Amino acid sequence: MDYVNHITDLTGNTPLVKLNKIVKKCAGTFLVKLESFNPGHSIKDRIGLKMIEDAEKNGYLKPGGTIIESTSGNTGMGLALAAIRKGYKIIVTMPDKMSSEKIDILRAIGAKVIITPTNVAPEDINSYYSVAKNLQKKIENSFYINQYDNLANRRTHYQTTGPEIWRQTNKKITHLIAGVGTGGTITGCAMFLKEKNPKIKIWGIDTYGSVYKKFHETGEFDPNEIYAYTTEGIGEDIIPKNVDFQLIDHFEKVTDKDAALMTRRLAKEEGIFAGNSCGAALAGTMQLKDKISNSDVVVIIMPDHGSRYIGKVYNDNWMKKQKFI
Repeated sequence: MDYVNHITDLTGNTPLVKLNKIVKKCAGTFLVKLESFNPGHSIKDRIGLKMIEDAEKNGYLKPGGTIIESTSGNTGMGLALAAIRKGYKIIVTMPDKMSSEKIDILRAIGAKVIITPTNVAPEDINSYYSVAKNLQKKIENSFYINQYDNLANRRTHYQTTGPEIWRQTNKKITHLIAGVGTGGTITGCAMFLKEKNPKIKIWGIDTYGSVYKKFHETGEFDPNEIYAYTTEGIGEDIIPKNVDFQLIDHFEKVTDKDAALMTRRLAKEEGIFAGNSCGAALAGTMQLKDKISNSDVVVIIMPDHGSRYIGKVYNDNWMKKQKFI
């Protein structure tokens, strides 16, 4: 018989798919790594089980315990699937800008969801970071996973995502492009790929309202760069420990509008029903297309599935309200 023991055993080994119509006038080969093929439909499935097992190994999580995490949604889902497998309870804190689909899915798979205000400083007692940290103090036998500073995050991508890309491109990759949220994906992949070939370019996609690009270019953490934005899953108002800026060659900022419109184009022109940050990653790639030559092999990481954004990016009323269409 051909089967796996648990749904989480299907995590990883996601496909690379060639883009055709959107990039038809561009030099180079453009491949997208579709992380929506993971069992929870996002790249965060990779780190969910790994971070839990790392916490168990270090004695932070014990049987019957409670997992706590601050998340834009996808990490919460990856952790919730792993919690089902391991027998833990899970509580996630989320900013109120996140899609209702993410909240509903999390509750459907057993997570308790606490919604927090988006437009507050990270150190504010009501931020989703602070609420999660305080819950750990109050709940006995609980552990705050903290994907931002938990280095098991980037280590997972060093061990899995990076090697997959190297193998799937037959060692021919010249550019890796990924949105930067916690920084675990881009840093872990970059660690592996630059070991194999230091000439590979690593480009991070940022959003307006995030501190990353300016911090990368100047070393300055500028609070004036921080303001509310609608793109989900990328950008930050903190500097997570998972980001290694020395491995990232360039940051490119993408507007909320361009990210949303490109997300829709992926569905209509390529048949790829992808999430909001996927559109941001491709929009940023198109902004940099003149830096790519015919012999280049560009891999763009597409973190999640479009089903999480039905009420937002794929909803005409929401798009009109944002003045994107």
